[in-house]
Amino acid sequence: MSVVTTARRPGRHVPTSRPRPLPGLLLGAWGALFFNVLAFSHLPTVVRVPGTIGQMLTQSSLVLAVVLALAVNPRGVMRPNLFLVLLTMLAVVALMTSIHNQFFVGSTFRAMRLSGFVFVLWLLTPWWGRTDMVLLRCHLRCLWVVLATVVIGALMAPGKAFSYGGRLSGALWPMPPTQVAHYAAMLLGITTILWLCGVVSGRLALGALALGGSVLVGAHTRTAIVAMLVGLVVAGASLFLGHARVRRVSILGGMSVVLAATLFAPEVTSWFRRGQTTQEASELSGRTKVWSQVFDMPRPRINELFGSGLSNKSFNGLPIDSNWVATFLDEGWFGIVVVSSFLVILLLMAASYVRGPQRAVALYIIVYCLIASITETGLSDASPYLLDLTVAATLLVRESTRARRVTP
Repeated sequence: MSVVTTARRPGRHVPTSRPRPLPGLLLGAWGALFFNVLAFSHLPTVVRVPGTIGQMLTQSSLVLAVVLALAVNPRGVMRPNLFLVLLTMLAVVALMTSIHNQFFVGSTFRAMRLSGFVFVLWLLTPWWGRTDMVLLRCHLRCLWVVLATVVIGALMAPGKAFSYGGRLSGALWPMPPTQVAHYAAMLLGITTILWLCGVVSGRLALGALALGGSVLVGAHTRTAIVAMLVGLVVAGASLFLGHARVRRVSILGGMSVVLAATLFAPEVTSWFRRGQTTQEASELSGRTKVWSQVFDMPRPRINELFGSGLSNKSFNGLPIDSNWVATFLDEGWFGIVVVSSFLVILLLMAASYVRGPQRAVALYIIVYCLIASITETGLSDASPYLLDLTVAATLLVRESTRARRVTP
């Protein structure tokens, strides 16, 4: 991704110079983290990869991330950060409760993985808050690569790529449609905001629109589309007064939405329903039944407060599909308080940050993750959502003179 750094002036961001190339070790460390949280499902692929090998590849990439992070930051420089302090508290308590879980091995492994994930984030804190948004650029590079594999897989084997109920999934790497849509919405939304601010070129934005938009429609995931639209509205509102392009696009976009809703209302409604009845849609595809079972399950008081240890986010063999319900099951009310706290902290940091692309992108990511957390899991465990929120946190930290001196 080619971006232009911007001058930090309230209400105006003027391109100044092209940023330095991404450091190879830093990009490698972030890419290893990204690969570590990449889902491995049992969907058909072009080249069949055994589940054991696939999971071993993703999990071992965390070790590679630690090695590369130590290589790029050999002195172990770490900047104090409240967001990571809260994540560290969550990881420590999760490890303590997982040791006493009936599924000791799996639960403890997940807790140790979360601890290693947070440790790598600590090692990368010297690059937080930089005006060239280096970690955001690393994240976008990973999004481009993973979505390119989805498109290539669909071109090579369309039957396997659309084998999940006609929804686009990964045919080279078995990613489920929900995660494919998540990556597409992140690439499309972030690139749109950067283009509105004049940070990226129109050709790059058009490429992201073509790639992310086609993948998002093919994945047919309602949560990702709704979260992306709401996130774009909030991010656009933060830029509305300072950017004429944002005002023009907002007016044009609003008129287009009203026109499309008027002309194609039946088709849009049918597409969003995905063949479900009104009752099935109101129950969120049966999710609410599982949520009720989790809250109705009798547990000791200590487990209600601190959870039962990290699980595979399922209950009685059924996926929970809600961050808040899964957090209550795994980490209890303590986990819910911690997750709510760092979300509120990020929102307060965004509210007090100077108007510009960093703030707008961070707002988009935070709002997206908040909406997606209703029907997706991941804010309390090593996941793409937690990695996205980390990117938002890196954009809202202010770079200090001392931090610039100690950057390896």
